[in-house]
Amino acid sequence: MPFHSFFTFFFFIFFLYPFSIQSPAHAISFVSPIQKDNATLFFSFTVYLKTPLQPTRLHLDVGASFSWVDCDAGYNSTTYQHIPCASLLCDSLGHNLPCSVCFNAPSPSCANDSCSLFPENSVTRKIALSPGLTDSLALPTSDGSTQGPPILLPGYIFSCSPRSLLEGLANNVTGLAAFGRSNYSLPAQVSNTFSVPRCFALCLPGSPSDPGVALIGSVGPYYFSPQKTDLSKSLVYTPLVLNPVGSTVVTYAGEPSDEYYINMTSINVNGKPIQINSSLLAVDENGSGGTKISTAVPYTVLESSIYNALTKAFVNESSALNLTVTDTVKPFGVCYSAADITVTRVGPGVPTVDFVMHSDNVFWRVFGSNSMVRITRDAGGDVWCLGFVDGGVNPRTSVVIGGHQMVDNLLQFDLDNSRLGFTSSVLLKGTTCSNFNFASTR
Repeated sequence: MPFHSFFTFFFFIFFLYPFSIQSPAHAISFVSPIQKDNATLFFSFTVYLKTPLQPTRLHLDVGASFSWVDCDAGYNSTTYQHIPCASLLCDSLGHNLPCSVCFNAPSPSCANDSCSLFPENSVTRKIALSPGLTDSLALPTSDGSTQGPPILLPGYIFSCSPRSLLEGLANNVTGLAAFGRSNYSLPAQVSNTFSVPRCFALCLPGSPSDPGVALIGSVGPYYFSPQKTDLSKSLVYTPLVLNPVGSTVVTYAGEPSDEYYINMTSINVNGKPIQINSSLLAVDENGSGGTKISTAVPYTVLESSIYNALTKAFVNESSALNLTVTDTVKPFGVCYSAADITVTRVGPGVPTVDFVMHSDNVFWRVFGSNSMVRITRDAGGDVWCLGFVDGGVNPRTSVVIGGHQMVDNLLQFDLDNSRLGFTSSVLLKGTTCSNFNFASTR
């Protein structure tokens, strides 16, 4: 469904149904579209916020601790409230948070004696000091196959931010939706309010015109057209790993990271392990090393020695397919003429890349649709480039799995069981992440 048609439907359905502020007697989960921005290659998540409810598109950040919204653009709501400095809620949000002092007219972004937070843009690594707020938020419900009536979450906790914090994000977003491990991320607040599982699934779209989907509060089923395939049955699991040291700009001693780390133990190219220093794949006591999932980078970023080993093995394996490297296109280091590559149901026909987890038979397989990036050139013909980036020597995290490698892969973040579920490419199942049925209602 084209996004403009989908958005009209999404808007209509919100005002067709009455809202409930009570938890239903039956088990529920929540659903919302994920949109890809073609300019930044980042992803956004749509919620309804304020009173009266307004559609609000937020940058999707899978590792952020709490959400924030630009309040400089005229934040108008009849139900917002500041968080008092002396409150238990303020104490629970952080250690010795500052108390705001404002000399302008009272507004969402200006209040005295209110709890201030440090909203952070994880792309630019910029922060601000802004008041914390609570306000009404609503999301549609779902049974895993269709979109149902929306339910109101009163008292949703987030932070204001200045407009300048939006720099580097998609032009059409007005803030950030946090999906990290924190108790104040969006999925955590949904789980705590409605007593649903601390679990969410993301299926990122490959096309800017057709949305993917986020399913919150459900371990499955997750049905996708055209065959109504339940992708939850294709999930393979690996444990989540806790990084003991936070990585935000403002950190507190003893507080772990809210990002999602996994125990990747090796990388294979065409089923053959590449030679890398295995110690780089473990998180040390200082929080360095390891592998994390991130929507703050468009492509997977590798520590230099890992990157060099991967590209060398990939080029060697590609030569058996009669592929010869051509001139590179930044930021990529390996490219091939598009005319030489056959396209299959899972993208360009190139060697597979496997992220091997805690066991040799548990691996996330990256096919050509997720390993390669097509670059259109005015002269010399189009090229396919290996979509991995050199992250330099001694980065904080050795492997950062980025957005392109997650497109059309269903990922389930199951915090109740401290595990990540992944399907590898759903193209193998004859579907895409844009095939969730938003057009039907229960």
